[in-house]
Amino acid sequence: MADSNAASEAEPGALESGGGPATVDSGPVTLLQTLRHLDSGPRGLTEAQVAERQVRLGPNVLPSQREISWPAALLRSLRDPFTAVLLCLGLVSAAVSSWGTACVILLLAAVTCVLRASGEHRADRSMAALRGLVATTATVVRRETEELPPYAREIPVDELVPGDVIRLGPGDLVPADVRLLRAQGLTVHQAALTGESAPVSKGAGGLAGVGARAGAGDGDAGAAGRGGPGAGEFGRPEFCFQGSSVASGSARAVVVATGARTRFAAEHSRTGAGRRASAFDRSVHGISWILVRFMLLIPPLVLMAGAALRDRGQETLPFAVAVAVGLTPEMLPVVVTLCLARGAALLARSHGVIVTRLPALHDLGAVDVLCLDKTGTLTQDRPVLHRALGPDGRDDPEVLRWAAVNSWWTLHLADLPAPDALDDAVLEAADEDDVMAYDGVAALPFDPLRRLATALVRTPGRTGRHTLVVKGAAEAVLERCVLADEERAQLLALAARQADEGLRVLAVAVADRPARIRGRECTPADERGLDFRGFVTFRDALAPTAAEALRVLADRGVAVRILTGDHPGTAVRTCRDLGIAVPADAVLTGGRIGGLTDAELAEASARTVVFARCTAEDKARVAAALRAGGHTVGHLGDGVNDLPALRAADVGIAPRDAVDVVRESADVVLAEKDLTAVGHGIEAGRHAGGNIATYLRITLSSNLGNVIAMLAAGLLLPFLPMLPAQVLVQNLCFDGAQLAFAHDRPHPSVLRGPTVLRPRDLLRFITRFGVLNAVADLATFGVLGLALSGFAGLADASAFHSGWFTENLLTQALGMVLLRAGRRAAGGGPGPIGWAAGALAAVGLLLPVSPLGSLLGLSVLPVLYYLLLAAVLALYAVGLVGVGARVERGGQGDLGVARGTTRGAT
Repeated sequence: MADSNAASEAEPGALESGGGPATVDSGPVTLLQTLRHLDSGPRGLTEAQVAERQVRLGPNVLPSQREISWPAALLRSLRDPFTAVLLCLGLVSAAVSSWGTACVILLLAAVTCVLRASGEHRADRSMAALRGLVATTATVVRRETEELPPYAREIPVDELVPGDVIRLGPGDLVPADVRLLRAQGLTVHQAALTGESAPVSKGAGGLAGVGARAGAGDGDAGAAGRGGPGAGEFGRPEFCFQGSSVASGSARAVVVATGARTRFAAEHSRTGAGRRASAFDRSVHGISWILVRFMLLIPPLVLMAGAALRDRGQETLPFAVAVAVGLTPEMLPVVVTLCLARGAALLARSHGVIVTRLPALHDLGAVDVLCLDKTGTLTQDRPVLHRALGPDGRDDPEVLRWAAVNSWWTLHLADLPAPDALDDAVLEAADEDDVMAYDGVAALPFDPLRRLATALVRTPGRTGRHTLVVKGAAEAVLERCVLADEERAQLLALAARQADEGLRVLAVAVADRPARIRGRECTPADERGLDFRGFVTFRDALAPTAAEALRVLADRGVAVRILTGDHPGTAVRTCRDLGIAVPADAVLTGGRIGGLTDAELAEASARTVVFARCTAEDKARVAAALRAGGHTVGHLGDGVNDLPALRAADVGIAPRDAVDVVRESADVVLAEKDLTAVGHGIEAGRHAGGNIATYLRITLSSNLGNVIAMLAAGLLLPFLPMLPAQVLVQNLCFDGAQLAFAHDRPHPSVLRGPTVLRPRDLLRFITRFGVLNAVADLATFGVLGLALSGFAGLADASAFHSGWFTENLLTQALGMVLLRAGRRAAGGGPGPIGWAAGALAAVGLLLPVSPLGSLLGLSVLPVLYYLLLAAVLALYAVGLVGVGARVERGGQGDLGVARGTTRGAT
């Protein structure tokens, strides 16, 4: 090792880049070269060096998303296509002096922007509160001056600089990228970086050790030699990286990179490109263009028809604008935003789920494939004992007893701060009385070189004799046992079979030894001539809610894909334990993913359930391939290796305790890493999406029918079929009633499958039922001709306006009730839609006979009209009921909503 004087040999400006990445990537750089490059030594930096580097290199903080201000959020909401359409219509209305229409439209646009900005700004504040919960400190070794001795103290992690010497212990977060100066039994969790569930051994001397304590590797007996996501820079045992945490052991290390120069930040910046259009964005743009085409087409048709047939030119212009406004669902941005904001607020209040981007709630309801990691989602971060096997492969409780004796006395005699996770699992499964029957004499703790843990105990009833109990990796234990070569090979094959089934394997052996002279300790030389007793196997502890949550997801048409850094056997074992069927051809490893083209991967993703040994790039490619196959993809992850996939998916989901950059990049943040919370989010998204889809179907078909009828009436009548003021009041009444869609609770059938708005299917629906609505309007014209014969027939403009005004509101009220998906919803009351439709019908019947009706140019109609109108409405209702029955039978494709199960759903 170098000392502080070695720093003088460093080149000037060696730290201009901050060190770090070059140190890791440049190959086998010695520890002395690293210290010289960092202008540091084992005794740490002086306070003067620290101050200079803090000024030059900045604080040790990751690049994080800036909290968006309220004005910025308001401006961002103007980019919504529907809002842009409304603004254009408002400006056109103002240009033709239709001030009432312009004011109403612009008011609706402003309300939409405020609602959306409020929801997203509230989510930003919640995220900022979460960021304040993760501040940490580090133990650093520094000196006041060159001459004074070093001292250790706790400092905030943002004050660390390259060259600082820090101490690490069990449970510590690694605060920066570091190189180990010395380590004792050090293992770290790197799941946030690589996805590996098992802790990884580290050593200052560069010892190979991809595997956990006591041989508890990645689900197989030979995990250390198999590479995987832990290989490469994260597999360098002499380096620990920001984003990992210490599982066991202790170490002293020198900081090689901080802040934006860490590997953690590099992964974040490499995936910093903007997100592609989500399912909601694609649907909104498609529907917006449909409306824009209609609005560009209809006003010229009205103007040309009025000029050619009735010699009405300039006076027809306000009416043409009113017709375009009548086609546009001007309440759409308000209803959509209210549906999403209300769903997001209920999620946050009831389940602690934060939706950071309101449209993501719709995307969550549209998800039909959910990609997720295994560790912490399907399983807990701890193993449990599976079986204790004798040499013949049969259950043997004696093996568990000896394993527990080893775990208990290794923990107590070796001064370990806490039991290893595997030792914990052994002790939890063993009989405490059996363990306490032995007295401990001495112990050797596990280290990654021996891959063994040894305890020497005094056996009851055997004076003068002690028992040596050894537990560790299968290869390490078996090579120290007295066995024939053929027998050893058979036992290794048994261990390999267990590992291939996704189990972690430890071997147990004992030896009879003479009683030790008091004070003599165990040495590795004692671990010879052992008598093999058997194996203990472990599986990952299943998350208590995982099985039920997976069943609910399957019932809702959501297929699950497992993307993990673990060994494929471990992942398949977990799936099997949870009841997920994984055929032999449904497993794909990271090595094979890299060799597939995008088209081949898209085809393979359709049938693959488990993607194992995945890198960050592999996860992103799988998410993109699933999207290319027509799926709406959600991705649940909490590590930096999940960042590319979070951005490649339609909706990114992260738990609250995910690493900062992942949590800030997610569209949905969960209170806990629990699939049940995802299920609640999907339910809320489908409720919101179902209400939005129902609103669109009813409103657009009704509006299109009215426009067709207006065009026909404009050609047949000597006067405008409806005055602009009457069109505006009618729209305001319908708009007010439509707010009920944000508070409706759809039928449970809406939850059975994803809700995705399909513009082409929606266009087909509104065209078909818009014509049905237009037929009802034209039939009303005939009814008016019969009922108004005493009023000089259709020549009475006021009577015609009154009759059509009433019929319009009544047909719209019927459509709200009968075209609503799941109209037989639970509960005996009418619900928000029923009450709103009733109020709309009351306005249609009462407004023409009220004093306000005369101000709008409406008049009282004879009773005969209402009797004939009732017959027309009855026939219209029969047609709508037929469509409603089709909704109940699941014919959702014609309704503009894609629903149903996904092939390969779990």
